[in-house]
Amino acid sequence: MRAIQITAFGGPEVLTEVELPDPVAGPGEVLIDVSRAGLNYADTHQAENSYLSSMTLPLVPGGEIAGVTADGKRVVALTSGGGGYAQKAVAPAATTFEVPDGVDDLTALSLVVQGATAWLLLRKSAHLAEGESVVVHAAAGGVGSIAVQLAKLWGAGRVIATASTEDKRKLALDLGADVAISSTEEDMTEALREANNGRRVDVVLDMTGGAVTDQSVAALAAFGRLVFYGMASRERPKPVQPVNLLVHSTAVIGMWLPHAFRLPGRVVHTAMDEMFQLVLDGKLRAVPGGEYGMSDVRQAHEDLRARRTSGKLLLDPNR
Repeated sequence: MRAIQITAFGGPEVLTEVELPDPVAGPGEVLIDVSRAGLNYADTHQAENSYLSSMTLPLVPGGEIAGVTADGKRVVALTSGGGGYAQKAVAPAATTFEVPDGVDDLTALSLVVQGATAWLLLRKSAHLAEGESVVVHAAAGGVGSIAVQLAKLWGAGRVIATASTEDKRKLALDLGADVAISSTEEDMTEALREANNGRRVDVVLDMTGGAVTDQSVAALAAFGRLVFYGMASRERPKPVQPVNLLVHSTAVIGMWLPHAFRLPGRVVHTAMDEMFQLVLDGKLRAVPGGEYGMSDVRQAHEDLRARRTSGKLLLDPNR
């Protein structure tokens, strides 16, 4: 089968197209003929081994796939430790979800990582209450574009989007954001207050890191929450001093999707079922961000790292 393999960690240059034997499903696993794989910013960390979980070589990257099982079911799945950038892949049955008729691969792949992340950020981590203001950094990206829509559907009083270009800010407004500001504002604290009609903000969803995180924490209202789920800038924010959280009774919370599968009650399955229904009801939509073939995968990672993308990126392993 055709696959992308990494034999040395690094940037996009380490992604190499190869022929590999078909994988074999073990106990509790499902073999899937991959029709599309998802391309995520986290994959760029995986390639350079700077992700939260360490990788081992050789590695076929990619954590999410859509395709068909041996018994003909259309599914979307999260793999275990990579394997997604290939024509065939195995995934744990526990992280494989049947896709309803009427939901295409793009939408299914938009939901399984980015959608589930957005759902958990708002419902489980931030515990969004009706009427609260929500800041969504990188609002035109995979998680951000879903989070903007869910926040509005769930009664947010004001959704404030940040994005790097005018086109991305327009997209965020089209998705339901009340206001969109530049992600390069020199004083993000003041910019967020101004965007919230002079008031501090209640919830911030942040995957940027660095000064954006520091200044967003400073913009939180009493009992405000910042949920930190990535570091796209590759710049670490300043250490949070617990005593400083007392000043406005604020909270800084971390969230990493794999931890949700350890929770009782099949929380991620609940999230997927709810979002599939919202899609079928016409209340939630995926934003297409472009499709790449196997020979273009290095370009895909370059585009991700340069933050030139918006919406959901797909890899076609048969092209």
